[in-house]
Amino acid sequence: MQTGNLEVAPTVDGQQLQSLRNLTLVTYVLYAVGVFTGLPALIAIIINHVKVGDTEGTIYRSHFSWQMRSFWWSLLWAFLGWITVFIGVGFVILAANWIWLVYRLVRGFLAWNDGQPMPV
Repeated sequence: MQTGNLEVAPTVDGQQLQSLRNLTLVTYVLYAVGVFTGLPALIAIIINHVKVGDTEGTIYRSHFSWQMRSFWWSLLWAFLGWITVFIGVGFVILAANWIWLVYRLVRGFLAWNDGQPMPV
């Protein structure tokens, strides 16, 4: 929110902060399950995009950005992997993408658990 030339962070009470913390955990879990099945990750990215405005001014904004970047980059690399699978290199791309995504989910969850923001 802006007041004149000053940027004012929205006020978030303790209950809203706890709700955002829980929502962030839910999205991490959906992404983790989505690594194996796919569909939950689509639900998680929709939640991220719909609720990202609610996270402004909190550490959970960085987690939502982290999750969204992880999803979209992973989707891009999965697409590239699948279209190159017929020449063999696709399997390497898909494996590297899977490892990278699991790493990002674990790193994000550990930061969430410690109450730390993600690097932006």
